[in-house]
Amino acid sequence: MKAKLQLALDFVELERALNIAKEAKNFVDIMEVGTPLIKSEGMNAVRKFRKEFPAQEICADMKTMDVGRIEVEMAAKSGADIVGILGASDYSMLFECLKAGKNYGCKIMVDMLNVENLAEKAKKIQEFDQNVCVCVHLGIDQQMRGMKISDEVEKLVNAGIKNIAVAGGINSENAGELAKFCNTIIVGAAITKSRNVAESAGKVKEAIEKEISVKSEFRKVGSDDEILEIFKKVSTANISDAMHRAQVMNDIKPIKPGIKVSGKAFTVRTFSGDWAKAVESIDKAKAGDVIVIDANGKSPAVWGELATLSCIQKGIKGVVIDGAIRDTGEISKLNFPAFAKLITSNAGEPKGFGELGVKISCGGVDVRPGDYIIGDDDGVSVVPEEDAIEVANRALDVYEKENRIKEEIGNKSTLASVAEIEKWECCKR
Repeated sequence: MKAKLQLALDFVELERALNIAKEAKNFVDIMEVGTPLIKSEGMNAVRKFRKEFPAQEICADMKTMDVGRIEVEMAAKSGADIVGILGASDYSMLFECLKAGKNYGCKIMVDMLNVENLAEKAKKIQEFDQNVCVCVHLGIDQQMRGMKISDEVEKLVNAGIKNIAVAGGINSENAGELAKFCNTIIVGAAITKSRNVAESAGKVKEAIEKEISVKSEFRKVGSDDEILEIFKKVSTANISDAMHRAQVMNDIKPIKPGIKVSGKAFTVRTFSGDWAKAVESIDKAKAGDVIVIDANGKSPAVWGELATLSCIQKGIKGVVIDGAIRDTGEISKLNFPAFAKLITSNAGEPKGFGELGVKISCGGVDVRPGDYIIGDDDGVSVVPEEDAIEVANRALDVYEKENRIKEEIGNKSTLASVAEIEKWECCKR
């Protein structure tokens, strides 16, 4: 029997979830009312899905850890065919849920998110009820850190576990391979963030049915090259949102609009007007680096056309200056990404004060050698090297979700309407 496709609808807006589900319904076997939606809308969301999608099974992802009997009863009586509970719970709660499921005629899916001794616990659960579905789940925050789900699936398969579901970071590229070992393939963002939901759902369904890989635009990354590709794609606004509204460098703007830069930082600390270390850094930096200069945020200039030409020869990607730059007309003609706080005609003298390759502050933001620098028309963002995988994935997630919202706005709606802004305004008592 071919694996089923379960669509995870992790929204807080019920109408958005319903609309996306309607677009995907021809390819989906199980509609999952996601945990955020249940927390936002309660059992009304389950009832709505039951009414709207009579041909599909409905899964209520309750993530129950306590009062299992009550929550299974609530979900089942609201129309859920499957109720999701957490495998990290005590066995007494798990077994009570399984009993309640039998009593109310619904199946139980045990979500093994963050469960240690995964195979051991799955075995014990299926000894109690051999038909229970065990779900290998890589959480969103784990996905953002570049973790992979296939290793966890292999543990259960090797332990002889049957009726396996899998969730977390799945798209049309890896769904087919997972379908060889799993009964239910749970996909969320790779469908729900798409501008064309039906097309993306169809690709995933094809991958599952044929057990093949179908190219997807939605995937998580882990290597340096992949990180840089994402930072080229997303905006500094996306990155700020991904980093909980992190600030960009204060008052540092591009010399020429429409030019973007991304690369690793090579840092320079110098005094305003002393351009010796700034120029020396060009010979020390590697191709692909972005030179970041702390020049006290003041004039005279520490950078100009000749330094820019030298960077182009060396393959340096750009320069960011908390200080002054000159020759901006010529630099603009070269289409070289240059960002600075000030523009002036006069330079200082090359006295040689300062340091290379040290932690600096640029525009009020700390920068260390190797941190990722991303600049565009809005400003310059800094991503700490150790957080780069997570931030890149989160920024891509923001970018993709915004693209989906653009599509919904394009269907004669508005941002306030799509996102239900009035309902979700930040309020403090």
